[in-house]
Formats: sequence, structure tokens, C-alpha cells
Amino acid sequence: MTLSTAVRSPSSSLRAPDLAAYTMQVRGLTQALAEPLSPEDCGAQSMPDASPVKWHLAHTTWFFETFLLRRYVRDYREFDPQFGLLFNSYYESLGARHPRPARGLLTRPSLSEVLAYRAQVDTALGEWLSGGLDDDARALLELGLHHERQHQELLLTDVKHLLFQNPLQPAYRTDLKTPQNRPLQPMRFHEVAEGLIEIGHAGAGFSFDNETPRHTQLLQAHRIADRPVSNAEYREFIRDDGYRRADFWLSDGWAQVQSRGWQQPLYWHDDLQASFSLGGTQALIDSAPVSHISFYEADAYARWAGARLPTEVEWEASANDLPVSGNFVDEDFLQPTAHAQTQDIPRLHQFFGDVWEWTGSAYLPYPGFRAAAGAVGEYNGKFMSNQMVLRGGSCVSHADHLRASYRNFFYPDARWQFSGIRLAQDVS
Repeated sequence: MTLSTAVRSPSSSLRAPDLAAYTMQVRGLTQALAEPLSPEDCGAQSMPDASPVKWHLAHTTWFFETFLLRRYVRDYREFDPQFGLLFNSYYESLGARHPRPARGLLTRPSLSEVLAYRAQVDTALGEWLSGGLDDDARALLELGLHHERQHQELLLTDVKHLLFQNPLQPAYRTDLKTPQNRPLQPMRFHEVAEGLIEIGHAGAGFSFDNETPRHTQLLQAHRIADRPVSNAEYREFIRDDGYRRADFWLSDGWAQVQSRGWQQPLYWHDDLQASFSLGGTQALIDSAPVSHISFYEADAYARWAGARLPTEVEWEASANDLPVSGNFVDEDFLQPTAHAQTQDIPRLHQFFGDVWEWTGSAYLPYPGFRAAAGAVGEYNGKFMSNQMVLRGGSCVSHADHLRASYRNFFYPDARWQFSGIRLAQDVS
């Protein structure tokens, strides 16, 4: 099976010992993120879209066992042949799977058994990585590491949603850094001229298949905001009856507001002054980017503000020349932070980290996209329907996982991710 259309050629020049160390570093972070949690925390599932921590720990391990060890390690013995049924996520070609909404019912295997599973696979990975890897093996390993980065982020967002269901609203960690509330400069819009541009991944670095092929797009003249929308600005939308005026909302979005009783972003308190975070309940940071809003809410806010959401082409065009720097998981805030701005230096802020930014673009294949054959081809392509694209990463993403061409995607009613708003405007 060729993987060239599923993942790009490995970009790393790491030699085998360094590659093994990096692999163990990525694997170790997942386990470290679970350490503040009890076994009871790790087994619970708060909603069908979320997964228990124990499942994340096992699924990422199953990925390496299934796609790498079983293929490349002679006489490798699976930890438990039944784990494929329990911890396969959506790979139809690999057989039957336990239903996603019922993952929280998997009281067995225990957390200790799952950790033993990780230990066996990590030992086998380390031994395998001590030898040389061909290009296909290295590409699969790199895919597995970026897959684990995705689940590290999901683990934290799922834990936040789980702990929010507890009436005591306990903190995931009580030692997280607290963001500062900084002065917020007025939002400025940067004008971008019309022209032909290329978007999509190019070069030797890693990308997922949905970032390719690189292709030419007509970029319409537009303006794009220099920063994301803040909590204070979104509060004004709420106070102006933003959730009570149907004229701001797409029909499907208005139906969600009515049926689910949305009145403010997920995790905000009714007084609009505090919210639940991974550090427990805290006062809202007014100048921090608003987060945990759906595409429908982002779109409604944009209409209220006399603007719109940027297309993913517009977003990528502005982000292409920016460094991938910002507030990521290793900053240890685990919530969006306010950016220190200055009035005299116009620039674009916070394109990476803090909040995933909804775009106005549907998640569809790029011209010429072809999914790879086999199970790896199921990674992204089959989800290209009924979802919207987000860009830029969040405060629980890892910097080495992101790039300007990265395309995240969620259903438009999703709110439990760290998702926010950057505005754009047409140039008349």
C-alpha cells in the first residue's frame, strides 16, 4: 500500500535514536495529561461527541499497534486481539467497532490494563525505532504522532466538558497559570488586494491529505481583522439581544438556539462575568478571545457586527507569512489569553493558538484530491460533508502540530472545542 497521498514525505532529519526519543516524548505527554485525573474521571463520557480519557489512551496505542507494529515487527504479539473491537474509531475496513456514544460503558479493560497496553506498545516501538525505517514506515510513524497530537487536544476538551457536568465544577488542575486581562485596542481591519494565490501544503514538511493538492485560487479583495473577537465584545452582542433576534441567524442556527436554549457561549455563567475553565470557575478575561462557540454563533455575531467570517482561502493567505507562535498547550494556561497589543505597530495577532477560528468555508476536498487506498485513506476524506473548516489551533494544541495549511473541521453546532471568531469584510 502506498501512503504518498495520505501523508507527505517525512520532513524530519532526526536519526533513529532522536526519532525514538521524540516518539516517546509525544507518547509521554498524553499520559502526563491524564495524570491529574482519577480512574473514575478517566472512564466517564459526558456526551456522544466526547470520549473517555481511558479510550483516548487506548485508541492512540491501538493506532501504533495496528498500523505499525503489526505490519513491520516480525512475530509481534498483540496485547489483546479484542482491543480492535473496543478501540478502533471509524476505520470500516478494519472491522467491527464498539459504538462511539457507548464508549463510557467500557468499564473493562481497567485503566491499569490500558496503561499496561501503552507500556507494551511503547517498548515495542522503541525497539523497532532503534533500526532504520523506510520512507513508508517513517511516513506512517509521523502520521501516528500527529494523530496522537490531535487526541491530546481532544482529551483536554473532553475532560473540560466532563468536569463541567459535575455540579461542583471541579478543576482539572489547580496549578494552571492565570491569564492577565490586558488593555484591548480597537479592532482594525487589514485590506488585502484581489489576486491569484496558491493554497494548500507544499514542500517536504508533514501534512494531512486534506491539505493537498496545492492549487491556485482567486482571492477576492477583502479586509481581515487584526485579532479575534474578545469576550467583552461578544458580551455586547448578548446584551443587544443577539440570542433573541432571528434576523442575525442562519435558519439551522436559530433552530439550535430555540431547541437547546443557547443564551451565551458554552461554560459562561448566566451573569456573563465568569466561566468554567480547566482551572475551575474563573472571572472572564474581557480582552481574551471568546471561545466555545459554534459556527452558528460565530456567523450570527459577524452579521451583528456588520461583517462576515473569512473564507479559508482568505485565512490561509493572511497566515502564510506568520510564524506559528502563540499560546499553546505547553504555555500551561489551557485557556485563551489576551495579547499584548500596541497601537503604533499594525500587525495581525493570534492567528495560531488560543482559539480555533471558524471560517465561512464548508469542509470539502481540494481540486484533484484523492483519498489513499486502504484504512489510512479513511482518515479525512470520508468526512467531507456537512462540516465547516476551522483554522489556526488553540490553547490546547501543540505548536509542532500546526501550520498555515492545516484544516480542522467540525459540525456547525459544535461548541466544546476552543473555537472562536475572526471577522472579515468585503471590499465594495
